[in-house]
Amino acid sequence: MNVSDLREILQYVPRFREKIFVVAVDGEVAASPNFANILLDLAVLRSLSIRVVLVHGASHQVQLAAQQAGVTASNTDGTGITDEDTLEVSIAAAMRLTHQILEGLASVDLRAAYANAVISHPAGILGGVDQGYTGRIERVDVKCLHMLLHEGIIPVVPPLGFDGEGHTYRVNSDHAAAELAEAVQAAKVIYLSADTKLPGGGALPQQLSIVEAEDLLKKRKNADGANLYSKIDYGAKACRQGVPRIHILDGRIDEALLDEVFSNEGIGTMIYSNEYQQIRKIFKKDVRAIMSLIRQSMDSEELVRRTRADILERMQDYWVLEIDGKLMGCVALHVYAEEACGELACLYVQKNHENEGHGRKLMAFTENLAREKGIRQLLALSTQAYKYLQLKGGFREAGPEELPAERRKKYEAGGRQSKILAKALT
Repeated sequence: MNVSDLREILQYVPRFREKIFVVAVDGEVAASPNFANILLDLAVLRSLSIRVVLVHGASHQVQLAAQQAGVTASNTDGTGITDEDTLEVSIAAAMRLTHQILEGLASVDLRAAYANAVISHPAGILGGVDQGYTGRIERVDVKCLHMLLHEGIIPVVPPLGFDGEGHTYRVNSDHAAAELAEAVQAAKVIYLSADTKLPGGGALPQQLSIVEAEDLLKKRKNADGANLYSKIDYGAKACRQGVPRIHILDGRIDEALLDEVFSNEGIGTMIYSNEYQQIRKIFKKDVRAIMSLIRQSMDSEELVRRTRADILERMQDYWVLEIDGKLMGCVALHVYAEEACGELACLYVQKNHENEGHGRKLMAFTENLAREKGIRQLLALSTQAYKYLQLKGGFREAGPEELPAERRKKYEAGGRQSKILAKALT
């Protein structure tokens, strides 16, 4: 770990202190060799005063237990019909795993307790079919969870629900994690899954807004990838109910949990409910950061040299891309109102975040802004990025005669011999 890594981690510590994270672990992940490392990661979170509720699935364990008992499981993940035999196998498998998790947490010096905090009733008859012992989550025993958390104890919640008459029901752990997070006002739900690829092997985007997550669910064509889509579905619903962040990670990768929580971009997929990523106007306090951001590109003559005074003079033209409070890129739109023309300038994205679509997002934003201002043609001048602007932005090569008179004088006096590009805006 280098100093910059440590600084990045430390910026999150005060932000997360005393916040609640709901960590949901698939049964397959709990059975993987990496689970011992996950327990150590949870110990790190607790050492930083982050409060943790641990929810676990048991589909993998139910399948194995059913095979050993010679039982044909009617469902293993708590989403279909649960017959009596399957319920008995599920209770045994889930409680055995709960006990193993409690042992594992004790081995890393963490206090934990089993919490029967999910209050359920029968799912009932759906589509004319009795769902048997599959449960419908009615509410969460928030008082029980807060009592444990207040004492520094990690509640461990199995995929089982209970009613007031002592009956047990099988529930889906993804759903339970989302309900628990909403009830305790958690800052995050972190799904540690063995399934993080879309059907066909495609990767999920690194960030999804609620709307983007819901659109992805609408495009689902069949039952493939049910485990992953379940997390997207319940994650989006949790965001709608006020949970700020949902993370979906491959729980078999060492340090995935800490890399996701304590880095700006993370390594998994995040569904967010508030403005995680935004393009905004700059403030005076941003000018120093912009100069630091673009200095290397000015030195290499990729960007035209400008001073703090230059930016301050035309502050209204500059915008920044901010991700989770950190400045990642910038762009400027210089307007020549008489010619109904604008110039896209100072387009820059931090080097270690290139090839993530941020440049195209800044270009699209600038185009829309230009249209709002009545601009009919957008110009760009570049010495090194002109191919990018042509391929990704749809610009064509133009000549000096298309520049507004004021801009043409600066171009001829500058001596940079930049390529002139233009794009008609309709």
